[in-house]
Parts: sequence; C-alpha cells; structure tokens
Amino acid sequence: MPTLKTLLLVFDLCGTFVFALSGALAAVRRRLDLFGVLVLAFAAANSGGIVRDLLIGATPPAAIADWRYGAVATVAGLLTFWWAPLIEKLKNPVRMFDAAGLALFAVAGAQKALSFGLDPVMSALLGMLTGIGGGMARDLLLTDIPMVLRADLYAVAALLGAVIVVCGDALGLPMAVVAVLGAAACFVLRMLALRRGWQLPTARGARKS
Repeated sequence: MPTLKTLLLVFDLCGTFVFALSGALAAVRRRLDLFGVLVLAFAAANSGGIVRDLLIGATPPAAIADWRYGAVATVAGLLTFWWAPLIEKLKNPVRMFDAAGLALFAVAGAQKALSFGLDPVMSALLGMLTGIGGGMARDLLLTDIPMVLRADLYAVAALLGAVIVVCGDALGLPMAVVAVLGAAACFVLRMLALRRGWQLPTARGARKS
C-alpha cells in the first residue's frame, strides 16, 4: 500500500537521522577523524535496518538500495563533526538521540515485518531487533559493552513500542496513530528509565574460591 510504504520510509529516515547523530556524537567524543565519524554515523543508523531486511527477505536492504539512507547518515555525521559543541549543549544528547532512534526504528521494523506477512510475535521481535541493532553496532565499534546488554531498559522499551504496533494492527487501528503511540511509549519508557534509574535485575558476580 502506498500509504504504508510512505509511513515506513518516513519513520526509517527519521530514525536513520537521529541514530546517525547518536553514532557521530559518540565518535566525536572519542576524538575520531572525519572518516571515523561518518563510519559510526552510518553503522549506528543502518545496521538494525539492514539486519531486519535480510531476515525478512527484503533484499537488497533498503539502506543499501536507496541512496537516501546513506545521504541522511552522511549529513547527520557532517553536522555533528562540524557543530558538535552546539549539539553537546543539549541535555544528554547521545542518550536522547539514541532513545528517539530506538523508538522510530522499533515501530518501523514491526510495521515492515507485518507488511511482509510475518506473524505478530515475530514482527514484534523484529521491531525490537531493528531498534537495538544500530546502538549495538555503535557500541561494538567503540569497544563498549552494548547498551542492550546492560541493566537499563533498552530492549524492553523497543519491544514495548513494537508490541503496541502489532496490537494496533490486530485491532485494525489507523497505522499512523498506532505508529505514533508506539514510538512515544518506547521513547518515554527509555527516558524515564534513564532519569529514574530503572533497571532489570543484574547478575551477581561469581564468588572467588
């Protein structure tokens, strides 16, 4: 459906931009050169979408087949490289951009999986995977422990947004309304978890013999 395709494209490109900002800003903080900043921007912006498309058989992946994805990531990387001090003035910019990208990609991923005929459970899981993939790629390239493996609510927030999309589709609700609700729920939960220190239980360290 043209409406669905347009909605998916808008959410994908918006998620690409904010995740690229997140990746580029993390690279600037590590004092990488321009090439490194652009690589981090592209990896953070497109890794989740590429994995999603490969798993559902949408080949070649949109991030590779459509020049707009690379262009959006490049623009975000250049903006961050030259005007990082301005972006840094925002409160917790990397985490805020990361939460926005997480929300947009989780919603877009779930919707695209549904449009390819996947069942609701797998669509929700693929939505979550789309959301967390970019952040994982960014953290791994910077030799950090991926945020999704830490205690704070990251994958859970992405799964919440994807589940709302799946449930809304099952109930026959308008796509745009469901997408906005899912993205908002994911973003709010993620930011609340960061502000209030909400965490999942963590593993206890092994006792020394």
